[in-house]
Amino acid sequence: ERVRESVRLRMIAEVPLGAFLSGGVDSSAVVATMAGISAEPVNTCSIAFDDPKFHESEFAQKVADRYQTRHFVETVKSDDFDLIDTLAALYDEPYADSSAIPTYRVCQLARKHVTVALSGDGGDESFGGYRRYRMHLMEEKMRAALPQGLRQPLFGLLGRVYPKADWAPRVFRAKTTFQAMARDAVEAYFHSVSLLRGDMRAKLFSAHFRGQLGGYDALEVFRRHAAQARTDDPLALIQYLDLKTYLVGDINTKVDRASMAHSLEVREPLMDHALVEWLATLPSGLKIQGNEGKYLFKKAMEPFLPNEVLYRPKMGFAVPLARWFRGPLKRRVRDAVLGETLAATGIFNRDYLQHLVDAHQSGARDYSSPLWTLLMFEAFVRNNGSMGSDSIDRRVLSEAVPL
Repeated sequence: ERVRESVRLRMIAEVPLGAFLSGGVDSSAVVATMAGISAEPVNTCSIAFDDPKFHESEFAQKVADRYQTRHFVETVKSDDFDLIDTLAALYDEPYADSSAIPTYRVCQLARKHVTVALSGDGGDESFGGYRRYRMHLMEEKMRAALPQGLRQPLFGLLGRVYPKADWAPRVFRAKTTFQAMARDAVEAYFHSVSLLRGDMRAKLFSAHFRGQLGGYDALEVFRRHAAQARTDDPLALIQYLDLKTYLVGDINTKVDRASMAHSLEVREPLMDHALVEWLATLPSGLKIQGNEGKYLFKKAMEPFLPNEVLYRPKMGFAVPLARWFRGPLKRRVRDAVLGETLAATGIFNRDYLQHLVDAHQSGARDYSSPLWTLLMFEAFVRNNGSMGSDSIDRRVLSEAVPL
């Protein structure tokens, strides 16, 4: 009922109205709710990928068929990385979430048919949908079993000496778990959402730039927000951290800039303040139950959506970066990351940049996320003039979303 009321309020419009439909739980729930309110077929828009591992179009189609929507689909192809410079100019900051590509395209598609679109953004944060939430809660149970005075030195040592083994079966990949066990809850969650671990970030930056940072670490951002959270519930704490950092600095920014680039208004019913405030008062056991995220939301939507949509593994709105960077983008990545633009900033350690490129393109490691970050930073600098390390303002860094 609360979701329905939030959707109803956002369907008030005097212009053509529609919705994004990825095939995930949140957008499917919004579309199903809209269909129950609207006397006319709902306009829905989806983006597919030419790599079948990365698209959910079949699930979006199931929802569209069930509710007989006017469904529009476009495919993002592997050569769509030409958007890099467009995005660098559009976002007006070093913005490096690769899902900005399909988001830009779905906004472009939607604007051909509607003026206002409803989205499912914010559902993961409030309902407890991210896989990392479940992993964090499991780690918190283990951390609670040992006192910090014993846990930190023991697992800190194991985390340092245990070999990194991304190639091995998961049961043998314990290094990250050992490192997480040595940290407190805030630091552990910070590392779980960072594209670069702390040791990688230390290697990435030049000695001069590290000196300019004056000891600053992006963890300070999380520490500051955690101090204001006023909760001892482990799930509520990390949801609060996401609301203060990831949601506003990444998700909302992504959709706002992409939609405004196409003169499209996007409305977010799952971020209705009354709904979010009410959800924040609910026990965490109603959000994550066992290994099932969004438990309450999924149970509430069972009469309206098939189980294969509600209970399949979460995919996210990702693009096939790893394959792109070893294939059609191989030369572009090498030229950008190792080229003069980044070198001239004085921010980066070129030897480590070389390692990231070589290890990824040889197939030894998957460094697609940090490489995309560097690629977008290079495009931003190239589009906005020079940026030397001496120009970095620590006050700006203190408000940044961690790299």
